[in-house]
Amino acid sequence: MKNPLRYQISEYDCGPTSLLNALSFLFDREEISPELIRNIMLYSLDCYEPQGRLGKRGTSRMAMMFLSNWLTGVGEMGILPIESRYLAGEAVFIGRTSPVIEALHCGGVAVVRLNLDGEHYVLLTQEKDDCIYLFDPYYLPSRRVPPEVKSIADHPKEYNRLVPFALFNRETTAPYALGKTAEREAVLLFNKRTMLQPEDTIEYFI
Repeated sequence: MKNPLRYQISEYDCGPTSLLNALSFLFDREEISPELIRNIMLYSLDCYEPQGRLGKRGTSRMAMMFLSNWLTGVGEMGILPIESRYLAGEAVFIGRTSPVIEALHCGGVAVVRLNLDGEHYVLLTQEKDDCIYLFDPYYLPSRRVPPEVKSIADHPKEYNRLVPFALFNRETTAPYALGKTAEREAVLLFNKRTMLQPEDTIEYFI
């Protein structure tokens, strides 16, 4: 059984929440072991704020890279049929030749760092007609969602926002912008049982 995706419970846990949502989207609840949940929470929320309080700057890029590599190891050991790839810098953009879009077309998901009143992680689950369907774990009333973004309430297991391509590639701090190219990152995740190969999705790139 698939669970509805969930919202973060503090101002800081968007990173682990988005990773856990990726597991919920890709796998049935019965397949997800407590070890996966424990380790995602254990190795995230590792950034200190200037006053020295742990977790109040969220989750670091190093932690996301570590968790991506660890999840790949989980898949290689046969614990869960999962595959993960970590992207950074110029590899992270939204467009027809984007590795992120290719991952979505192959049945995967992407946890990306972007801007929403500061650095923030969300889960990208689908692409259609030059728009990204994503689940933003930061709960906002519909009236506070940026006007270019559509808020969606009736797909709780898949997405809650519809965001045009054009908003992502900006190198600014505008809502849903990926920001400066050198600072971008994404974690691609796949269920190896259901993922398609790029040649099976070639029609999307013509």
